[in-house]
Formats: sequence, structure tokens, C-alpha cells
Amino acid sequence: MRKKVTIQEIADATGLSKYAVSRALAGKSGVSSETRQYIIQTAEHLGYFSTRTITRQQSAPPPSSDGSWSGTVLILFPDVRYQNTDSLYWGPIFNGISSALNKKGFNILTLTEPSNDSIFTLLNPGAIQGIISVGSISTSLLLELKRSSIPVVMVDHSDHEFVCDSIFSDNMGAISQIMNELCQAGYRRFQFIGNIQEAPSFKERWIAFRSSLEERNIPLKQNFRLISEEVEDIHTVIPKVLEEDGLPEVFVCANDIYADFTIEALGHAGYEVPRDCIFTGFDYTHPGLPLYATMNVKKELLGKRSVEQLLWRIMNPDQPYERKLLHADLIVNKHFSSIRS
Repeated sequence: MRKKVTIQEIADATGLSKYAVSRALAGKSGVSSETRQYIIQTAEHLGYFSTRTITRQQSAPPPSSDGSWSGTVLILFPDVRYQNTDSLYWGPIFNGISSALNKKGFNILTLTEPSNDSIFTLLNPGAIQGIISVGSISTSLLLELKRSSIPVVMVDHSDHEFVCDSIFSDNMGAISQIMNELCQAGYRRFQFIGNIQEAPSFKERWIAFRSSLEERNIPLKQNFRLISEEVEDIHTVIPKVLEEDGLPEVFVCANDIYADFTIEALGHAGYEVPRDCIFTGFDYTHPGLPLYATMNVKKELLGKRSVEQLLWRIMNPDQPYERKLLHADLIVNKHFSSIRS
């Protein structure tokens, strides 16, 4: 039996560093999407991913006459500190998933993404009826799930290497609403904040932000420090951005957490919000922030709809995969919106 392919062997085959290979296989930032795809394809060719046959029941038993189901559904979280059941964003999504599964009679198994070993050294795939992944899961693990043939629904994540059903908030439509509100109020100088490689949702929000400016012939004067990995150290980045580009009228943030940290960083630099500039957020996880606007994402509903989609997929395994978008509500702070007038 051939020994497991090592990170070093993949690095040698690609001509890249072990660091780059490790980051790519873990689904972390630091490598381009093209390089990540090249590394994954090489790793797959070398046999890095599990190739053993994974057996499971080919079709799940249908629900009983009273609408109840049986079996176990796995809720899979990434191995990231802030993506867990205690999170202000992910926690309500988990609650929505678990309450919907409980009502249907499923057993629930919660697992954090394994960092080294195969997920199926921890689980018996034959006992798992379906998987709901919550947040950004590494491509290497998704490829292993793909071989299992277990139905998967992703919440707030997608991956070109593994196509499956997914549930998202309508990120692009929501940012378009925010930008329409801001532009109608007369604002013209913006900066977007958020590492757009961190999550597909952040990238969609950035694209919608950029498109909104293009539609109105407003120049994009984005400081790219604010949409790269650098922004994760916001207290270091903000002074550099202010020195390079000055203070914009509006910071459009990828979520409320980015808004919270940036407002704090500006305070340390001697600025006050909303006196000197305004902020918008997303997700409505920090209602007490001095935000001009944010989007109230229906987090528990995202979880419940992912369960509905999983049950539909179990009963319709051969139908095309679906990506469902849920509308979010625009919340505008009328007190701050009156400041400009």
C-alpha cells in the first residue's frame, strides 16, 4: 500500500513552497485562485486525497407518513475561531439548522473541520444522511465529501471544485440597496473595507459596490490595502490609508464586525463617527454601532432553508444543483442620514 503523499512531494511537483501548498490545501488566503487550483489538481493527480471507496446507503429512506425522518445529519464548521455556534452571525444560523432538523426527527452531529486526518476516519459515512456546511470549508475536504456521494448543502460558501446546493443572503442586491441610499443622499467618496478573499460573500459585496459606482460614473478610488489580507490588522492599516488617500465620506464595510474594528481604529487616530465620516455595515450583528445603514440578514432563516434544501436534495438526487438567495432588509439610521442635510 502506497504511503500518503506529503506536502513536500506536492511542493516538489509544483515548484512551489510548502507554505503555499499548505495554504492552498487548507483553503486559506495567501495564494491566488489560479495557483490554488493548480496545487489542488496536482495534489489530486499525485493521490493526496483519499481514493479509497467510501460506502454509504445509496438512497435515504423517505419520510414517514407523519412527515418525520430518521438518520443523522452532520453540521460541519470550518476550523476557524470565529466561525462557531457562539458567533453573533453563525450562531443564529446554527440555531435555525438545528431547530429545523429536530422538528424533522433527525439526529444531529456537529463537527469542526479536521485539520489533518480524513473526516471519514472520524465518521461512518454510511450513517450520515446529509451534510450542511456552515461557512468557508477547505477545498481539500470538499473533494473528499464529493467522493462520498453524501448530499451536501453549503451555507454562505461556494467552491468551483465542488458544485452543490447552496444558500446565501442576496449579497449583491443588498449592497446595491445600500449604495443607492448613499448616492441618493449625495455621497461620492467611498472606501470598501473587508478582505475579499476571506469569503465568497465578501467578494460578491465588493463586486456590487464597484458595479454601483460604475453605473453612476463615480470614480473608484479604492485603497487596496482595505480589501486585502492587510485589513485584518486594521489598526496598522488605517493610518496608512489616511496618509495615502485621506478620509472618505463613507466606509462601506463587508460586515458589522469590520465596521466595529474600523470605527475603533479611527477613534485612535482622532476621528469621530458620524461627525467626520459615516459607516455602513452588513449582517446586523452589532445594533449599537453608529452606522448610517446595515443589512438585516435573516440568519435563522438561512439555517432553516438549508435544511429544506437538503431534504429536497435527498429526495431528488438527480436534479440540477440550486443556489438560493434570501433577501435582507435595509436598515437606515434616520438620525445619521439627516446629518448631511
